[in-house]
Amino acid sequence: MADTFKYRIDHHGSLVRPAEVLAARERHAAGTLDDAGLRAVEDEAIAEAVRLQRKLRTSVVTDGDFRSEDFRSAVFESVAGFRRTGALDPYGRAVWVAAGELKAGGPIVADSVAGLAGLTSMAAPKASLPAPSYLAATCFDPAVTGPFYKDPVALGEALAGILREEIELLVARGVRLIQLNNPRYGSYLSGRDGQPLTLDEAIAIDAAAVRVADRPEGVRIGLCPTHRAPAEVDAGAAERLFGDLPVDRWVLPYDRGAAGETALLRAVPADRDAALGIVDPRSAELEDVDTIMDRMDAAAELKDVQDIAVTPSGGFADRADGNALGPDEQRRKLIHVETIARMCWGNEL
Repeated sequence: MADTFKYRIDHHGSLVRPAEVLAARERHAAGTLDDAGLRAVEDEAIAEAVRLQRKLRTSVVTDGDFRSEDFRSAVFESVAGFRRTGALDPYGRAVWVAAGELKAGGPIVADSVAGLAGLTSMAAPKASLPAPSYLAATCFDPAVTGPFYKDPVALGEALAGILREEIELLVARGVRLIQLNNPRYGSYLSGRDGQPLTLDEAIAIDAAAVRVADRPEGVRIGLCPTHRAPAEVDAGAAERLFGDLPVDRWVLPYDRGAAGETALLRAVPADRDAALGIVDPRSAELEDVDTIMDRMDAAAELKDVQDIAVTPSGGFADRADGNALGPDEQRRKLIHVETIARMCWGNEL
């Protein structure tokens, strides 16, 4: 049976960017605010975000990704060898390509996230990173990347080494919950073909990144494979993904009552945690409490409730300019998650 170490009130990491942070980023891009000025605005916003998370009694605290353009960009900004193309992907994110040998120029997020421990002693710092398999699948261009890495697998292996070193650094600096994100696993789970990597290749790449030796007690590594469960889950793909990728926690959508959500949870091995996304961070409407509790009762029939956590089903702003909700709506959603956790576990939190 897995050990949750009390990280039961979770969230993906990204939070609604405050207006002052967005304004400061615009001034910085225009050249009217220097690096130190931008950092000062971000520092104050992060400190306030930590205060909010502690008031809401989350089990972990994050920096809200306030220093990042989107959930991938900390890697692009810290690792030499990536180049912005000027194009946008279907989700409005900048397209980047690996255009040289990748070299980490220093910590990716460790400096920022480790500093959270100095802002609160009441919750564990959490870091979120893009999975190396996701970056390999989306940043490989044969014409541009080929001279340096022969295929997406070779690129993914290089990224796995860089991200494993970052995870080791995060752990050494006191970060206790680390989440990797690869929404492309949703394609494999639905049985769709056409990905640059096979499922086995993607699993091998991400497994190389998360195999960190001698982790202290209480350190957990999780992975979010999708924000929407497929209508029909490929049971074989789910069994391979959840069984072969050695993470401690699977972060799964669980906010729609769909059969696919149940199928994903059923595939999680007994010795892994499951963080269930019980509220939709893209909708201001609050989910019905009785409906959520009925779903939690159903989840408890599939998995020991002591090995379950609750969370929104995605980040609140995976792009800096992608705030779907306002700060007050976000706060109500996080309170909703905390309320459900109290109803499920009471004083055992």
